[in-house]
Amino acid sequence: MTSKSKSILIVDDNPSMLKGMKRLLREHGFNVELFDSADALLGHADFDDAFCVILDIDLNNQSGIDLRRQLVDRGVELPVIFITGNDSEANRSAAIESGCAAYLIKPFSANSLIDPVEKARAASS
Repeated sequence: MTSKSKSILIVDDNPSMLKGMKRLLREHGFNVELFDSADALLGHADFDDAFCVILDIDLNNQSGIDLRRQLVDRGVELPVIFITGNDSEANRSAAIESGCAAYLIKPFSANSLIDPVEKARAASS
């Protein structure tokens, strides 16, 4: 069974960040699926029902950037928005090199998240 509109997949190990992003994105009419780890996302079987992935760069001893590479290796080419509370030149460079749609530093404004999500949705239509 396919949903009427595609979803945003969000991966963050911080439950309050997941809850806040879910609330914000749902208020803007988006379907959202939440994952608390890279493994939880990789176990997700239906990337065809998604149009965008929001990845935290630091995931409990895992790297969101490495997760992005794993997704590409599996043929998942969804736009990725990276979020981080640990901004550094190394993180920023690696995120940009991986082809991210946006790089956001926590805390970020609602519009700084909504804008790239809306662009990703428009590109998937």
